[in-house]
Amino acid sequence: MKLPELKIGTKIAKVPIIQGGMAIRLSTARLAAAVANQGGIGLIAASGMSNDELRYEIRLARSLTPGIIGINIMVAAKKFSEIIKTAIDEGIDLVVAGAGFSRDMFGLGKESGTPIVPIVSSVKLAKISQRLGATAIVVEGKEAGGHLGTSTSIKELIPNIRAAVDIPVVAAGGVLSGQDIVDLIKMGADGVQMGSRFAASIESNAAPALKEFYLKARPEDIVVIHSPVGLPGRAVRNPFAERIMNGTVPPKTCDNCLKACKHNFCIIRALIRAQQGDIETGLVFTGEYISRIKEILSVKEIFEQLQAEAAAIN
Repeated sequence: MKLPELKIGTKIAKVPIIQGGMAIRLSTARLAAAVANQGGIGLIAASGMSNDELRYEIRLARSLTPGIIGINIMVAAKKFSEIIKTAIDEGIDLVVAGAGFSRDMFGLGKESGTPIVPIVSSVKLAKISQRLGATAIVVEGKEAGGHLGTSTSIKELIPNIRAAVDIPVVAAGGVLSGQDIVDLIKMGADGVQMGSRFAASIESNAAPALKEFYLKARPEDIVVIHSPVGLPGRAVRNPFAERIMNGTVPPKTCDNCLKACKHNFCIIRALIRAQQGDIETGLVFTGEYISRIKEILSVKEIFEQLQAEAAAIN
């Protein structure tokens, strides 16, 4: 099957793949630009960044690609609206928002003409998103990494949500192969969002130790923890994940990064530690099927492999 193009607003991706926005700082300009150069949509993970850092990353990505560049931001972040405004000021192509839901973001997008793409996990939120002015939606199933909004599989969600809305629907959660992409498109998805496969890429901003840790993960190592954001989160079992599953790890200092925080641990610092290669005391978010990834590839190699696998399917 030849993969179709993905149109979001006036932007057309030659390959219907959005690279997930993985924070903190796993998906920065280098990864986003590499994906955009292959015809997909690259996302800079803006959560945890200052306005100046985000401006730098967007400008760097622009210098590396003429392709489509967006940001991903957590609705739960205290600087949510401020970050969106900064990205819009820099001429970002689209804004993907998850870990919560905000009605306010649609107004920001409408003023500037910037596509707003919420991450949803139900028919109800999909319909609300369309009514409020979403240009597209990312539908995330239980197989996804990081914060989760459902316990339902992506393959159960897509048909019902596709029937409920008229805007582009992008499937996320457990997408690792060309077969996965084809299956979801045949179910009604217009494209897919992939996180874990790009986290384990050469261009990913994850430290080498973290990338190697991904490759060692076994199916039984994947766990669900309770995030300070107020949502469950999927991660790889390590000493830190064990600690927070068994109790709280109260932060000694608070960066005050969330609108509302459970304070069972500091998520921003835990994710930063993992990104920097501390796989003992860092929080390693990942998708459910990370164990299917056997090698670190370049973004170009990943796209070539996905497109070849899809092309071999009738």
